[in-house]
Amino acid sequence: MSETVLPVLRLAVLALAAGPLVYYLLSLYCTIEYFLALRRLPTRDDSFAPPVSILKPVRGVDPGAYENFASYCRLEYPQYELVFAMADPHDAVIPVIEKLQRDFPGRSIRYVTDVPRVGENNKVNSLCRLVKEARYDLLVMTDSDVRVGLDYLREVVAPFADKAVGAVTSFYRCAGGGTLAADLDMLGMCMDSVPSALVARRLEGKVQFAFGWTMATTKERLAEIGGWEAMANHHSDDFELGNRIAGKGHRVELMREPVSMVFPEERLGEFLRHELRWSIGLRNVRPAGYAGMVFTHGLPWAILAAIVAAAAGWTSLAVFYLAAYLILRVGLAYAASVWGLGDRNIASKLWLVPVRDAVSSAVWFAGFFTDKITWRGLEYRVKNRLLEPLRDPQTKGIAGPERDARGIK
Repeated sequence: MSETVLPVLRLAVLALAAGPLVYYLLSLYCTIEYFLALRRLPTRDDSFAPPVSILKPVRGVDPGAYENFASYCRLEYPQYELVFAMADPHDAVIPVIEKLQRDFPGRSIRYVTDVPRVGENNKVNSLCRLVKEARYDLLVMTDSDVRVGLDYLREVVAPFADKAVGAVTSFYRCAGGGTLAADLDMLGMCMDSVPSALVARRLEGKVQFAFGWTMATTKERLAEIGGWEAMANHHSDDFELGNRIAGKGHRVELMREPVSMVFPEERLGEFLRHELRWSIGLRNVRPAGYAGMVFTHGLPWAILAAIVAAAAGWTSLAVFYLAAYLILRVGLAYAASVWGLGDRNIASKLWLVPVRDAVSSAVWFAGFFTDKITWRGLEYRVKNRLLEPLRDPQTKGIAGPERDARGIK
């Protein structure tokens, strides 16, 4: 019996281990296809330039906060305003914003602190308040650790000339960092976010999500989905925004140019905690897709296949699986970042690709066994996309505030 079963199990493992390699090939195809098409687009038309409200929910002071914010004050665009919101009237970020007001007197810069509690997602609470404060119909919302170029608004606004477009989002290039954890974090964009987004775009025929580093829409489209108030208890607010707008039949477009994400010098523990938080969030918004990610984690499959092949005496096949994994994975990371996004910072970090994959596989597996997260110092349970606050049995209250290394995210 064992003589029959063992060969079958061996072949099954080798067949299943080919799944991630097929996924990497598909990801590489979608990535190359997208960026080649991007390079063939006609010159951007800047004739459409409606006034814009840039909305910034903030909490605490990120590394490089002043320069992050100042990049929005230098934009080459005819008319826009920059509005911040923070729930704490004594937040340490307020002096930074007041310095902006002094340094850029010609810009419309203001902040609000009267943020009503609409739901459990504090970022969305701020966004609800910011939309009411916004003077203009076109809204551009970005995370506090994002830095932009001079033509950022031109890039965001251009797709809205087409009335079928309901939202615009973007990828990012990496800046800052300086620690091993930050380097691993940076690799997430080119190894996971870009490939998975472009594969989903290709297979589904459209973009049905948004990324928090840029979420742009209009008040009219936002009202169609119930405003931010309808998402005030949701964990993955950026996904919800893009998914709901796409669900109304509007297109979600990706910007031609990425923004810059400024990474802190984070510690490994911080990195692992927010990776787990994002994994739990993803499992909640796309449970079937999350389970299917078992075939996107190529490192453990390649190692398992190599062990099985070597045990059978198939040394060349064992080497093939390991080499194919490494070549495709590093090639994909290079194609998405250095070649696609023009992110030169990633080139020197590609040797960490297997390390990042090992961490990602472990975090993905752990994501099946917990639904508890710590987000900006507060503890929650994520269930059916919603945030449920966890009460401290000692104090009967929510755990005390703690500054997140990545600000409002």
